[in-house]
Amino acid sequence: MKNKVTNSQNIFVSEEEKTINWNEFQSELRKNFGEEIFNSWLKNITLEKEYNDYLVLGVPTRFFRDWIVSRYLDKILELVKNFKLSLNRIEFRINEDQKVLKNADVRFEEVNKITEIKDSILNYNRLNPNLNFENFIKGSSNEVALSYSKKVCENNSRYNPLYIYGGVGLGKTHLLNAIGLELQSENEVMFISAERFMYHFIKSIKKNDMVNFKDFFRKSSVFIIDDVQFIRGKESLQEEFFHTFNSLFDQSAQIVISSDRAPNKLDRVQDRIKSRLSGGLVVDIGAPDYDLKLDILKKKILDYQNSFKESPDLNEDVIGYIAKNSNSNIRELIGIFNRVVAFGKMSKKPLTISDCKIILKDVYNANKVISIDKIQNVTSNFFSISLSDMLSPRRSRPLARPRQVAMYMAKKLTTRSLPEIGRKFANRDHTTVIHAVKTIEKLSENNDEMRKNIEELKSLILSD
Repeated sequence: MKNKVTNSQNIFVSEEEKTINWNEFQSELRKNFGEEIFNSWLKNITLEKEYNDYLVLGVPTRFFRDWIVSRYLDKILELVKNFKLSLNRIEFRINEDQKVLKNADVRFEEVNKITEIKDSILNYNRLNPNLNFENFIKGSSNEVALSYSKKVCENNSRYNPLYIYGGVGLGKTHLLNAIGLELQSENEVMFISAERFMYHFIKSIKKNDMVNFKDFFRKSSVFIIDDVQFIRGKESLQEEFFHTFNSLFDQSAQIVISSDRAPNKLDRVQDRIKSRLSGGLVVDIGAPDYDLKLDILKKKILDYQNSFKESPDLNEDVIGYIAKNSNSNIRELIGIFNRVVAFGKMSKKPLTISDCKIILKDVYNANKVISIDKIQNVTSNFFSISLSDMLSPRRSRPLARPRQVAMYMAKKLTTRSLPEIGRKFANRDHTTVIHAVKTIEKLSENNDEMRKNIEELKSLILSD
């Protein structure tokens, strides 16, 4: 006679077959993610295969798979393990069943609430009135980009396209928004992210309404698109973007583009697109220097005083310490400022540099620029194996464990996505990375030696 399941976490597992009851699991997804996310993205996931240690799930399209992997996969895997502990990874299969695809259309139309294409371009734009030229703080790292952004507004056909690139949080979106604000009174301005451009593209295909799509995006006199690197690897989207770009350019529309890298560094982008992007003026925004960070912090203090009618208890030494020791982008610098101010108000005393060192210890460690290459090299040296062996397909324990540790470190110490990490480890799948992270997390909890190794290795990686 089989033992009854007593663990409440396993109530959805069939006693006889030890398989997940998918209907019950979907109910759990609905409860944990909420009605809107469930109906938008999770409702039509199907259970294709269940193996001893992983699941194969069906999704309607590649777009759905990429969206779920980037936003919900970790939580789904956590719930799966609650149902059956031996399951440690999830793979996806593209389901071409027409019924499923039809249901996917309904989700896009009724639940996801993608903004309808309107007759007027201005009805769509989401320009932020606070992101203007007046409150953009100039420094040596951004003065060229700022200067030519203003020149575009003075003569909006001379530099076409204007391509601004730089790292995250350095002010690219601020400049694009400022250009849009400056030109919107006398022009039909289209300001959109590359991601939103893709959403409209997919929706138009599904509704067989490409004529309206083309008209919508090709009648603007100023076309501003943010984060164009999002089109990498998406061939059909690149094709439409190419023709949209050409149409606008032929009409002498001003085109302004931002990206996280220079045009020639856009991998998995058609050469003809990179050529078009490089054909105008390409300018970069660098990391803020000490003077710019100091000016930004002083501006934040002034904003704080105007908003709350009181001054944050930060002296010049503390402000100087933050500016000098922060290697972060501007967005994160503002976050550090808010954190210090919050601690100051909570402690009800003026903060010292020593206080800041304690408050920001983890932040400054996190802001060290860590590459996956460095993690791989340090880890292989730490475990006394060659880098080529660690990246090889061999699965022996002496090689697999260091490989898992390196993947774990890459996930914890960098901002790279799971697929990006997998590609750096000899093009392994993102599910392999998830399995590695979960394995090392579990070992670190239960094994003192592993926990000690992780801390020592982390210290070596973070050291200069």
